[in-house]
Amino acid sequence: MVSSPPKLVPQVDVRRAGDRKHTELEWLSSRHSFSFGRHFDPSNTHFGLLLVSNDDVVKPGMGCETHPHRDMEIVTWVLEGSLVHEDSKGNLGVIYPGLAQRMSAGTGIKHSEKNDSWRLDGEPHDQDVHFVQMWMPADTRSIDPSYQQRDINAELGPVDAGSGELVVVASGMEAHRDRSAISIGHQHAALHAARLQPGASVDVPAAAFVHLYVARGAVDLEDTGPLDTGDAARLTAAGGQRITAASGGAEVLVWEMAARLTTPQ
Repeated sequence: MVSSPPKLVPQVDVRRAGDRKHTELEWLSSRHSFSFGRHFDPSNTHFGLLLVSNDDVVKPGMGCETHPHRDMEIVTWVLEGSLVHEDSKGNLGVIYPGLAQRMSAGTGIKHSEKNDSWRLDGEPHDQDVHFVQMWMPADTRSIDPSYQQRDINAELGPVDAGSGELVVVASGMEAHRDRSAISIGHQHAALHAARLQPGASVDVPAAAFVHLYVARGAVDLEDTGPLDTGDAARLTAAGGQRITAASGGAEVLVWEMAARLTTPQ
């Protein structure tokens, strides 16, 4: 169940990269911001509406074989390399840096995700694929499964010289409908991304719940301090703070959420 929050106490909860649980397999290195799989912590099951935020590295030619999902909105953001998505509804896509991608599982869908070890130009490569995958429940259960993707590199700017703008990647919020690259099946959630050159700043959205994740580089969060690669800040009844990229620049992912989960999923 999802509810609009009652009176909230403003706070910022910083979670350091090194404190995340880690799954290490022959083909996968995955670091979990929340409980995931065998790594269960009843005090860290979600924040706001966000259930999963996994930072994954997959080796060439390997990946997740076909597996099912239901009633979940899944957004994948690639940082390096390319990931091939294929699902039981006939959707086939290559996800690369700057491509907004979302799968709505709805009544049920099966998909695979693999580093196919081929570049977009058709030549083989030996590059790992590095991506962040984020899950939240849909606000309406048992919808028809769907898939959407869109390249937003023009808005973000180059990886090494970003535009410095906070770009709406995916949203179900009415306020962002005209600016969102792709839709997401929750009316109380929006995902933003920014590629920041050294010293560049953006303001975190003001919302009941904001999850700020430093995907690469480092930033300084106003009134909180430095956040390094893999660190996250969970902001309750806050937002509006300024984040400023450190000397090496940064790429950040920011969830803006106007509601929270009140029962386990």
